[in-house]
Amino acid sequence: MENKHVAVFAFPFGSHPMPLLNLVLKLAHAAPNTSFSFIGTHKSNAILFPKPYIPNNIKAYSISDGIPEGHVPGNNPVEKLNLFLKTGFDNLQKGILLAEADTKKRVTCIIADAFVTSSLLVAQTLNVPWIAFWPPLSCSLSLHLYTDLLRQHCANHAGNTTLDFLPGLSKLRAEDMPQDLLDVGEKETIFSRELVSLGRVLPQAKALVMNFFEELDPPLFVQDMRSKLQSLLYVDPLPSPLLPPSDTDSSGCLSWLDNKSSKSVVYVSFGTVGAPPPHELVAVAEALEQSGFPFLWSLKEDLRGLLPSGFVERTNMHGKIVSWAPQSQVLAHDSAGVFVTHCGSNSVAESLWSGVPMICRPFFGDHGVAGRMIEEVWEIGVMMEGKVFTTEGLVKRLNLIMVEEEGKKIRDNALKVKKTARAKGQGTNDLKTLVEIICGS
Repeated sequence: MENKHVAVFAFPFGSHPMPLLNLVLKLAHAAPNTSFSFIGTHKSNAILFPKPYIPNNIKAYSISDGIPEGHVPGNNPVEKLNLFLKTGFDNLQKGILLAEADTKKRVTCIIADAFVTSSLLVAQTLNVPWIAFWPPLSCSLSLHLYTDLLRQHCANHAGNTTLDFLPGLSKLRAEDMPQDLLDVGEKETIFSRELVSLGRVLPQAKALVMNFFEELDPPLFVQDMRSKLQSLLYVDPLPSPLLPPSDTDSSGCLSWLDNKSSKSVVYVSFGTVGAPPPHELVAVAEALEQSGFPFLWSLKEDLRGLLPSGFVERTNMHGKIVSWAPQSQVLAHDSAGVFVTHCGSNSVAESLWSGVPMICRPFFGDHGVAGRMIEEVWEIGVMMEGKVFTTEGLVKRLNLIMVEEEGKKIRDNALKVKKTARAKGQGTNDLKTLVEIICGS
């Protein structure tokens, strides 16, 4: 049998590349004779490679990020997305040529982040199977297969109406929808057009791989997606045990947590891409100070100047602020009591896995959907009122989850969900199926 060669296309933004690499690490271990060419931009690949735990059958190749020479994109992430997406088919094709020239093997299959839709054209040109990977929250896939209905509904109804036409997701509301999906006319960007095209593109995938636990998704939703896709596979979103824990605890978070009592610490982090506006950061700081709970806050260096004057000094006996934290290990630590989060899909998965309840302040994209699932479907957390941080609102929610009797149900549910996520479920079988598709291609 000829050696298989899988080209992998990353969507080189935010937290998308890491879960895709996670999947490829699992596949590379399960199919050691298959070559995997991981194609991203210089910038996104530099974060992931080289690392000692990456096996020899995974190699990285870099393609253009689409930013013209001499052009300095502002701080607007959408501009960078649009410039990359604009490079399209030809840019991706260059990645294939690099990989084939280097490995001396023709590509036999393509796995791509679903947001890189032009990779489908590359697969069709090469006449090889195209497998789409879905890093956002699994349930948000439904929105892309019902975009027309959604737009109609959201244009005609108030934000708090429920979306009862979405199978299994009737608890979602119009206000939870990603703005990029609803933008029409002049507001549409290349990125929002890409998102809208997913409903047409994804049913053409040989398989769509969800980065989640099937056991936690509403059965009606899963059934509906299965009826619309050629094949739907779930692969657990967490790093395989083959991965070493985070290289270092350079910021001393874990040793600091070791000295705190069980379930007593508030962990605050808003991911790699966004941050709440300055007045909300102040509200978070004030709430942490007023509530008196020990806290660990992962806050980018450049945002610290926005904190209230004297806050760091006044709270240094019970609080710790770091510019980076080994998040999965922090959440898995016995001291972690609640996670104040923006609801990015990686953060949500890590919290579910560790059984830590959440306080949600969604920013954009699928965050609103995740917040609603957390509060109303899994019942393992609460959303900030009006989806904004206020001092009083956050103090109230911290008390609810950390100490009040009413929050006990949320804490218990979080532990139940942890148990479900950790049971060896469908994910193990689906990974085998995925390996069969790749090796049979």
